[in-house]
Amino acid sequence: MSGTSLIIFLLIGAIAGWLAGLIVRGFGFGLLGNIVVGIVGAFLAGWLLPTLGVSFSLGNPIVTSIVYAMIGAIVLLVLIGLIRRA
Repeated sequence: MSGTSLIIFLLIGAIAGWLAGLIVRGFGFGLLGNIVVGIVGAFLAGWLLPTLGVSFSLGNPIVTSIVYAMIGAIVLLVLIGLIRRA
């Protein structure tokens, strides 16, 4: 992985984690936490969405990656919220 692709990977994770934090209120993890949530969410969505038979493209691969990662991050934040409540 080159330096440029690593920076893009981290930016996509940060944007996805930040957007997911806005949608699922009450979960502000800061910049580093948002990056981690976004990256873990991207892996979660990469496994979960194809398993459910969901696949889409929004034309731009970066926008599609952000949306995939955001969906995974939302699922992750909801699961974290359920575990915290229990």
